[in-house]
Amino acid sequence: MASKADSIKLFSFTTAPMRAFHLTWVAFFICFFAWFACAPLMPVIKGEFGLSMEQVANINIAAVAITIFVRLLIGPLCDRYGPRMAYTGLLLLGSIPVLGVALSQSYESFLLFRLGIGAVGASFVITQYHTSVMFGPKVVGTANAAAAGWGNSGGGAAQALMPLMLTALTMLGVSQSLGWRLALVVPGVAMIVMAFVYWRYTQDCPAGNFSDLRKAGLLPEGSKGGLASFREACRNHRAWLLFVTYGACFGIEIFIHNIAAVYYVDHFGLSLGSAGLAAASFGLLALFARALGGWVSDRAAHKGSLNSRVTVLFVLMIGEGLGLLWFANADGVVYAVIAMLCFGLFTHMACGATYALVPFVAPKALGGVAGIVGAGGNVGAVAAGFLMKGTGDIAQTLSILSGLVLVASLCAIAARFTLTSAAATPAVSAA
Repeated sequence: MASKADSIKLFSFTTAPMRAFHLTWVAFFICFFAWFACAPLMPVIKGEFGLSMEQVANINIAAVAITIFVRLLIGPLCDRYGPRMAYTGLLLLGSIPVLGVALSQSYESFLLFRLGIGAVGASFVITQYHTSVMFGPKVVGTANAAAAGWGNSGGGAAQALMPLMLTALTMLGVSQSLGWRLALVVPGVAMIVMAFVYWRYTQDCPAGNFSDLRKAGLLPEGSKGGLASFREACRNHRAWLLFVTYGACFGIEIFIHNIAAVYYVDHFGLSLGSAGLAAASFGLLALFARALGGWVSDRAAHKGSLNSRVTVLFVLMIGEGLGLLWFANADGVVYAVIAMLCFGLFTHMACGATYALVPFVAPKALGGVAGIVGAGGNVGAVAAGFLMKGTGDIAQTLSILSGLVLVASLCAIAARFTLTSAAATPAVSAA
C-alpha cells in the first residue's frame, strides 16, 4: 500500500501527495478569495445600501457564523466520504451564494447571501485534512501550514484585486452599482471550474480513494468516519484547547480581513484603492508566514519533542497579542501598516503552528479534530464581531482583543502532551 510522503517536492506533480498539495491550496485560495471578495468593496456597498456600522457588523458576523457549523460537519464528512468528494461538493454548492450576492438589492438579501458564503470557509478543514493524510510526521506541519498559508493569501489577493477590478469596470463605462456586482461573479465561476479540476486530478490518500479502499478491505479499522470520529474528537481536551487558540489567531485574522478596508478609510481617510492595498498586505503575509509557523514547529519537534510544538505556539501567540495592541494604538497610517504587518506575521505563524499540532491530537479522529479546531477560528471571529458591535469602535475592539489573545495563549501551554500521548503518530496511513 502506498505510504505517506516524507518530503515536499515543490515542483513535482507526478505523485498523489504533491498533486493533492498543489490542488488543495489552489482550491482553498479560490474559496478564500470568494469568501472575502465582498470585504474590500464594503465602503461602496455600505454607501449604496445606506448601511449603519451596526449593519456592517451584522454582515461581518454573518460572513463567519455559519462556517462554525459547516466546519464541524465537514471534518467527519472527510472521514466518511474522503476529502476529494467533500471538496468537490463544497466548491459547487458554495458557488451558489457567491454568485447570488451579486443579485442582492437590499441589506436583507445581501446579509442572507453573505451568510451563505460563510460556508465556503469550511474549505480550510478539507485542505488541512487532505495534506494531513498525504504527508508523514517529518513534514506534515510544513505541508499543512504551506497549503493553508498559500490558500489564505486568497484573502489578501481579494483585498487588492477586487477594488482594481471595480475600477477597471468603471473605466470601461460600467456604473459603480453594476461594477461591484460583476466583479463578484468572477470568484463564483472560478469555484465551479475548480470543482471539476479537483475531482479529476486528486485522490483521497496515497493508497487511493476511501470508497475503493473500503471495498477492498484495506481501510484501517477506526477510520470509518462520521459521527464516531466526531465523538472521539469531542472527548479529547486538547481539541478544545486548540479550539480556543485557533479562535485567538485565525479568528483575529478573519476579523482583520473583514474590517481592515473600512478601518483605513474611516480612521485614516484613505481612498478605497489605497485602503485595499494596505489591507491586502496583511493577507498576503500568508504566502510565507503560515508556512514559516509550520516549519518552525516541525524543526522544534525534530530537535526536541512534541511538546516543543506547544511551546512554539505559545510564544507566537504572545507576539500576536502584543503586536495587536500596538496596531490598535497606532496614531498614523504608516505606523498602523507597520504594526499590522508585525502582528500579522505572528498571527499567521500561530495559525500554522496550531495545525502542526492537529494531526497528533487524535490520529484516528483526524476529521473530527480538524473540524473542531477549525470551527474555533470562526467562533473567535464571530465573538470579535459581536465585540465590535457592542463597542461601536474598531480601535477599542482591537485593544480588548489583544488582551484576550494573551489570555488564550495559556491554552497552548495547557495542551502539552504526556509521554503516552506524545508517542502517537498522526493520521493512519490509508486515511
